[in-house]
Amino acid sequence: MNIFIKKSMTVALLVSLGLLSACNDSDSSKMKDIVEPPPPPPVNYSYEVTITNLTHAQPMSPVAVVLHNDEQLWQLGMMSSVALENLAESGDNSMVLAQSMVLAGQSGADIIMPGMSETIIVTLTDTEPMMLSLATMLVNTNDAFSGVNALSLTNLMVGESISMTTSSYDAGTERNSEMMSTIPGPVAGGEGFNEMRDDVDFVAMHAGVVSVDDGLSTSVLTQAHRFDNPTLAVLITRTE
Repeated sequence: MNIFIKKSMTVALLVSLGLLSACNDSDSSKMKDIVEPPPPPPVNYSYEVTITNLTHAQPMSPVAVVLHNDEQLWQLGMMSSVALENLAESGDNSMVLAQSMVLAGQSGADIIMPGMSETIIVTLTDTEPMMLSLATMLVNTNDAFSGVNALSLTNLMVGESISMTTSSYDAGTERNSEMMSTIPGPVAGGEGFNEMRDDVDFVAMHAGVVSVDDGLSTSVLTQAHRFDNPTLAVLITRTE
């Protein structure tokens, strides 16, 4: 091969390699200059819920407050879930808070005595909830409970509030015998949750207690333990 041609090919090859190297260096430099934007800060959806016990002598069990998007804690005329049964018979809210429908939940710190209030804050991050529910047991009963069921939060803006009062419901899972052995509250100290269901087995509005003063001789309750609606006053404020 002609020496001149060999030299030309060598020069062309070196030039090509040099250009390729220069391109690679340029691309590498450009890649080094690209800075990934920081992730957006988390968005909190936070609600402050104040519950006031309006009854005369019915302590309320620790309140369960939950944020969720579908389903309901209860439906009138329908069977209670085991979670609701457990709360309504014993005051234990752990199963309600653990339900699959719950996106975020919070328990009250303690029993709410008559005339007293408690404020519970529940927060959900990066997912806006559609609904809020809460439930608590009237502990000097067999299976009475009160609360808020699937309240829409869709139009509640930061700083806005919703106030309401609630009624009392009968879980329908335990006969309202009012006997000492079947009421877990301080007036009796009896049994709480029992998986056996011996009542109508559907949720209904509660008719109230009879009491020994009104002729139920086996009742451990008195007229002081009777309750009328409303049972609770509830104030819900969106804070974030």
